[in-house]
Amino acid sequence: CLSSLVLTGCQTITEKPTTSDQYTQQQSTSVQAFKAKQSHNSGQYASAPSDLWQVTRDEMQLDLHLENERVQSQLKSFLKHPTYMDRIVKRATPYYFHIVNEAIKRDIPTELALLPIVESAYDPFAYSHGRAAGAWQFIPSTGKYFGLTQNWWYDGRRDIISSTDAAYKYLSQLNKRFDGDWLLALAAYNAGGGTVSLAIKKNKRQNLPTDFWSLKLPKETMAYVPKLLAIAELVKNAEKYNVALKPMPNQPYFSQIDTQSQIDIAQAATMAGITTKELYLLNPGFNRWATAPEGPHRLLVPVANKAQFNKALSELPADKRVQWTRYTIKSGDSLSTIAQAFETSVELIRKTNNIANNNIRAGKTLLVPTASQLSSEYVLSQHQRHIQKQKNISRTTDRKDTYHTVKSGDSFWSIAKTHNVGVRQLASWNSMAPGDSLAIGKRLVIWSKPQQSVISSADRQIIRKVGYKVRSGDSLARIAGKFNVRIDDILQWNKISKRNYLQPGQRLTLYVDVTRSN
Repeated sequence: CLSSLVLTGCQTITEKPTTSDQYTQQQSTSVQAFKAKQSHNSGQYASAPSDLWQVTRDEMQLDLHLENERVQSQLKSFLKHPTYMDRIVKRATPYYFHIVNEAIKRDIPTELALLPIVESAYDPFAYSHGRAAGAWQFIPSTGKYFGLTQNWWYDGRRDIISSTDAAYKYLSQLNKRFDGDWLLALAAYNAGGGTVSLAIKKNKRQNLPTDFWSLKLPKETMAYVPKLLAIAELVKNAEKYNVALKPMPNQPYFSQIDTQSQIDIAQAATMAGITTKELYLLNPGFNRWATAPEGPHRLLVPVANKAQFNKALSELPADKRVQWTRYTIKSGDSLSTIAQAFETSVELIRKTNNIANNNIRAGKTLLVPTASQLSSEYVLSQHQRHIQKQKNISRTTDRKDTYHTVKSGDSFWSIAKTHNVGVRQLASWNSMAPGDSLAIGKRLVIWSKPQQSVISSADRQIIRKVGYKVRSGDSLARIAGKFNVRIDDILQWNKISKRNYLQPGQRLTLYVDVTRSN
């Protein structure tokens, strides 16, 4: 579930990055220190658990409300999909040590470290139709309020360190607002504090209880809190439910390195001895082929690769961390077309070349930052993620891609109406949300349905609409052969893709030439 957050106001938070040694030391000792304190208070000695799931269980604070039918419904849903948590663990492993430690350091329930499962399935690149981004799903306005920088180069809503800090601050503020009630705080994180306050006022006027379970809230929110409680119950009593949670070691996964300047992502990955994909996954806030010119000047690298990266960084001068090209301006060029060609920003070209406006002259030269590797090497940059999305659509649908260049007065609604597609669908194809602004000149991809062939009146007499119930052992090929139809037609008629497995009992609609079917 990708939540929509509603909050107004603006606040800027500037943080000085911790050095890698300080950061690793803080991270590696936080759980142990907390445990030592608890053991001292109880007069007993206990070593820190080796598994982060046990750390989570030990510091849970919420009443899981297992008797509530909404929680039971969510619990049953999760138990029907036992492999779901395996996928979550794989995604969460690089981040979970940091996120659960931050909860413990703040003395807030460790159940909150499970919230990104509900929000984004622990995908730091998740982006919803409501413009929410990152593992914690901040919308732009709420992100800005909590100091999460968002620009062409960098989106702090996806940065693991910054977004986790912002999420815990936000949740703690909501908890205080609702008098220490974490369930109301969680509901407000999803629906907005104002929505929850209005529901409370409405119940008070009717002399009704004002706890979460008694409030009438948006449908998504009514399921949102029970979903978290169900996940927490699965983690807390995994053996009871026969859920095998893959252990996550109670030790730091990454170290934070202060780069002090912009650096090419591919170059940094080589210096650290890892792939660019691994580096992007630890630093999902960076949109492009390099870190942001104005910062944050930090990179997270695996703990095991910290020494190697630090050594290589110390030997690389700041002016060699980004490659520069001297470009000769041609007739018809503009700063925007040049920036687009080199995958950089107009602002950076202006700043580098001391240009105050958009005026450039053919024949003059500009110093332009350029990627050190081919675009395809930056596999999780915003541009490459968009390309991969188009490939996935092409593989899983029979739609054909066309393009539309945004003109003055265009909107998602007007473009979608012209091409007979959905607004959300159009935005999603272009890795955007319906509320995002459209820049004039932007090229949008539109995946249109193929034109249906016209059936002659003679043919219509022998074409029949047939309902077919899938049997055990059936496949698309077998059904297509039985009725003398094409697999692609079956997929189109039933709006399914080849990735969908046929299930016994599933009903399909077929348009069959009854004189030719077997």
